[in-house]
Amino acid sequence: MEDSNTANILSVLDGFTMETAEDISKKLADDFRQRRIEKNLTRKQIAAKAKISLSNVTRFEQKGLISLNNLIALAMALGYTHEIKSIFESPKYATMEELTQIRHNMGKKRAYNSKR
Repeated sequence: MEDSNTANILSVLDGFTMETAEDISKKLADDFRQRRIEKNLTRKQIAAKAKISLSNVTRFEQKGLISLNNLIALAMALGYTHEIKSIFESPKYATMEELTQIRHNMGKKRAYNSKR
């Protein structure tokens, strides 16, 4: 019975890997490329619309590499201004302790070292 449970757990975890910043940037690039194509825009057209160089668009789509300013410009050019502006709008928490700390620190302008 224990072997069967272990096998079930491992089968669920088999496809699970921790995402890295590189994984996320590549996913953003892939999604961006898909949205660009859906709007029937060439790389050259979206670069002109975003007022960034074509090489920056190409590097982003191929390698997931882009500056924050250029990413914002591309998001705006595709009509994702609200989404890019609101990325950190709401607090995120994973535990009740984090939620308590967030509530305690709301409105503060800076973080301080814990006295532990």
